[in-house]
Amino acid sequence: MLRNTGGRSSDDVEQEKGENVTVALLEVEKLSKSYGSNTAVAEVGFHIDKGETYGLLGPNGAGKSTTISIIAGVLKADSGSVRIDGQEHGVSNAATKGQIGFVPQELALYPDLNAWDNLMFFARLYGLSGAKARSRCGEILEIIDLTDRAKENVSTFSGGMSRRLNIGVGMLNRPRLLILDEPAVGVDAQSRNAILESIQRQAADGVSVLYTTHYMEEAERLCDRVGIIDSGRIQAEGTQRELISQVGEDDTIVLSLGGGKDRAVRALKELSEVREVSVEGSEVRLLLKDARSVIARILEVVTASEAVLRSVEVQEPDLEAVFLHLTGKALRE
Repeated sequence: MLRNTGGRSSDDVEQEKGENVTVALLEVEKLSKSYGSNTAVAEVGFHIDKGETYGLLGPNGAGKSTTISIIAGVLKADSGSVRIDGQEHGVSNAATKGQIGFVPQELALYPDLNAWDNLMFFARLYGLSGAKARSRCGEILEIIDLTDRAKENVSTFSGGMSRRLNIGVGMLNRPRLLILDEPAVGVDAQSRNAILESIQRQAADGVSVLYTTHYMEEAERLCDRVGIIDSGRIQAEGTQRELISQVGEDDTIVLSLGGGKDRAVRALKELSEVREVSVEGSEVRLLLKDARSVIARILEVVTASEAVLRSVEVQEPDLEAVFLHLTGKALRE
């Protein structure tokens, strides 16, 4: 089921507590923020369960950075609320802020220091010192795969290495909620993969993750659930399959057929599961709701018609298609 995008009310949360229902680690309710006459965020609401990875997917300027800056406690909302494990959270609440690791899109590193010294500096800001600080910095270097570059100045790092170190700083305090603002933007494919792997390892260790991106592939790879955000509002949220089901996008089966194609097409048009059949040359395209549940039946019909099957491909709609359907525009224009 898709949840109400406005978030649950305070009464709902209190009722859940009374019923011994586990409270979400992060609860966001009706956040709004304006700059003059420009509305950056309008009544944004969602939740993240413990150990869940939640993605905010939307184009540049959609309100992602404003939303997570409020959640991270570095920006004050005009209205709305944020709770961390049931506690009210804001810019002045040190207890809840200590449970958050925030990785902004802008690099927060000292280029004239090496990777180790950068980590040790920020570890001290988190209240770590001595053996505990050294141990945690060593763990972080392993997580972000920079152990062998620990003594090299950050000014010599590639963009991807710097971004990995930036993420490492956000992990130093062992956060329960890790917030990342487009951490893989502008890096090469190898660095992007390394960044995503480090985030997946944190999620596997039970850390809740809030991840913003305008790359559909990242959201599909990382996120348990996704909120589609545009013009400062969450348009829809859910798992990938829930979102696709909500907007009614069809699956496509593409068949490449040789001899006997016409017989196969006539038979395929008789199937109740097939919504539409189109033919272009040797290619036959079938539109239907759940391709994987009927693919065996499709192949039986083709075989029975004695058509020559050269290839078959199942194409399922993705989050890019969902975003286009909901907003009328592409994620990256």
